[in-house]
Amino acid sequence: MANERIVIALGGNAIQSGSATAEAQQEALNHTAKQLIEIIKQGYQVAITHGNGPQVGNILLQQIQSHSQQTPAMPLDTCGAMSQGMIGYWLENALYGQLHEAGLNNQVATVVTRVEVDPDDKAFQQPSKPIGPFYSENEAKEQMDKNDITFKEDAGRGWRRVVPSPQPLRILEHEVIKALMDKEMIVISTGGGGIPVYSKNEQMIGVEAVIDKDFASEKLGELIQADKLVILTEVEHVYVNYQKPEQKVLEQVTTTELRRYAEDGQFAAGSMLPKIEAAITFVESKPGRKCIITSLSKAAEAVGENAGTVIKNE
Repeated sequence: MANERIVIALGGNAIQSGSATAEAQQEALNHTAKQLIEIIKQGYQVAITHGNGPQVGNILLQQIQSHSQQTPAMPLDTCGAMSQGMIGYWLENALYGQLHEAGLNNQVATVVTRVEVDPDDKAFQQPSKPIGPFYSENEAKEQMDKNDITFKEDAGRGWRRVVPSPQPLRILEHEVIKALMDKEMIVISTGGGGIPVYSKNEQMIGVEAVIDKDFASEKLGELIQADKLVILTEVEHVYVNYQKPEQKVLEQVTTTELRRYAEDGQFAAGSMLPKIEAAITFVESKPGRKCIITSLSKAAEAVGENAGTVIKNE
């Protein structure tokens, strides 16, 4: 429906699918922009969020490798800001080309976005989000002895640094984002879940943490009065009994049904479950709101509720 306001949360595969070179990632974003332009042509007001896992991991690795007294490594929150600017720049260029080709004159803006978290969030006592490169056990223990950081073994692939993943409380730039959208601009924001900060003595202080992209996208959707949240991932639908003989596709589902499936353990904690939880929260935040989970290739159809899994209230 024209003039509906939607938040589109891009998964990692929309930015990086294979090679990590700048050229390959920009090419992936050119493909993504072609899909997004089909939504923009339908008249929707669009805010775009995105992941940054591989990119911020690479930036962090570069910081570690170049660290010295002359070039001290930047903290994680600053690396997150770097990745927001980099991906936003690439996506702006990709969208600009597609807009020009489609004969559209929409403006695109990237907003480096801070997200307020609670410094007493229990996530800070239980770091769980893996970031950065893999290390051997000895290398990880050496890093932990030298620095006040935590490493954990990651599914037999080696040891990785883990950081807290607190819940987002507030998107600090949401009024700026909303004002730009009111002017019919396409806004790229909240990259990688946003830069986590907390308030102390009327100052915002960055913290070593990573906010879940889907939870942050949901919070943004609420604050800018979005009608729909579209979460793009690697599969076209949400499934129950996924990859089992009794696998079932969900096309239209209520939050009550979805919550029951989640309580039954149908969704993996590290992948689909955060999307399901974000979807339920968004849909239940205001009557009439809907969330759609689907793949990038089905996005243009999904915003019209003709593809993907459409999640709604009773």
